[in-house]
Amino acid sequence: MKNKTYLILITIVSALGGLLFGYDTGVINGSQYYFSQYFDLDAGMKGWVVGSALIGCFFGAVISGPLSNAVGRKYSLIISAVLFSISAWGSGLPDFMPQSVTLLVIFRLLGGLGIGIASMNAPTYIAEIAPAKIRGTLVTYYQLAIVIGFFVVFLVTYFIGNAATPEENIQDGWRYMLWSELIPSLSFLVLLFFVPRSPRWLALKGQKSKALEVLVKIHGKEMADMEFQDIENSIMRDNKKVKVNIFAKGVFSIIVIGTILSVLQQFTGINAVLYYGADIFEQALGFGQEDVLAQQILLAGVNLVFTFVAMATVDKFGRKPLIYIGSLGMLTGFLMLGFTLMNGTVGIISLIGVLLFIASFAMSMGPVVWVVLSEMFPNNMRSVAMSIAVAAQWAANYVVTQSFPLVAESEVNNSAYWNGSLPYFIFSAFILSIIFFTYKYLPETKGKTLEELEDMWDIPQSAIATESFEK
Repeated sequence: MKNKTYLILITIVSALGGLLFGYDTGVINGSQYYFSQYFDLDAGMKGWVVGSALIGCFFGAVISGPLSNAVGRKYSLIISAVLFSISAWGSGLPDFMPQSVTLLVIFRLLGGLGIGIASMNAPTYIAEIAPAKIRGTLVTYYQLAIVIGFFVVFLVTYFIGNAATPEENIQDGWRYMLWSELIPSLSFLVLLFFVPRSPRWLALKGQKSKALEVLVKIHGKEMADMEFQDIENSIMRDNKKVKVNIFAKGVFSIIVIGTILSVLQQFTGINAVLYYGADIFEQALGFGQEDVLAQQILLAGVNLVFTFVAMATVDKFGRKPLIYIGSLGMLTGFLMLGFTLMNGTVGIISLIGVLLFIASFAMSMGPVVWVVLSEMFPNNMRSVAMSIAVAAQWAANYVVTQSFPLVAESEVNNSAYWNGSLPYFIFSAFILSIIFFTYKYLPETKGKTLEELEDMWDIPQSAIATESFEK
């Protein structure tokens, strides 16, 4: 029981990287209404300030692999926490700083770097400390933390905004909203110094005694010995030090599968709904601007509840069944929304469709993608492969969030035939492709150790360059 409690505590600490991901995304959406007026931003500049963090996320994910290999998962997360804290403080533009949009964007980019680094290292770290039978559940803590971050920041920005007049919010309220991120970011930074380093990273770096010590503390002596033997067999097969060529046929296909899965998560349209859902609600139920909090809480509440469903089922049903069930739910939800828009019958059915989509995503592609990515790659290529897949995900996120308004406002979409429904049918086509892709290419990873999963891929020897092992 003591070992399990310790395992859960360090999982929660590392998952705070996800909470900051959700918080940072939400806080910019909550504050942009006021800083846009403070800086007198046009639509283009406002989109650049809000979306600039995604650029940072992409580059943060790109560098996260080499960084994680060099300094480890723990210290990569510490670096991300420092970047979060600098971004939160600087984005509020204290009085002694120039009050410029350029400086605001620079601090937003730094925050994006932190998100990119954390989004690769947090789920990887959790997967590397977790026992096989509950690994899926523990990695979903990361997605749960993202959802909680979204939910909490909606409340924080609401209460900060309601405590002041509109004029005060335009002058300073948006600063307090952005500065509020200092509380979770500094907490994350401090708590990270109390978690151990990844035992698999330690073993990869030849620090065997430290790796075993961490495993014993997390799992107990008996399980630790078995885990450590599996890790050693994986790393030092045939008494050789192996270096994997990621462009070799057997290896490259694994990375492609992970990257496509990661991109398809974004091509479901989840962020289009989260970022632009207010317009849908306004049409469905007549909500106005004064009901923004109710809209956000409704979305975030459904997201939160069904993330718990994923946590309770991912290690019982498996990864692929959840993707199938969730994809069918997402498809049904968007078809309900699409056809009501097309037929001009927008109403409660449209709202149910949106909520069904959110619920289905929250129990499937939201958490399950992070679980699969964190466990599917072999030990000696996990950092690099994971960073490629996560960078592709952030690039896809940027494409969707930038293209959705263009498609939604296009003449074709607003023609008599489509009547505003086109984006949802496009997303539906991608959701159908998820079902096919999962069936054809994605292995079931439930209940297998990371080393068993590595053996499952059966990477050909031609993909591995060997050199003498030095003890």
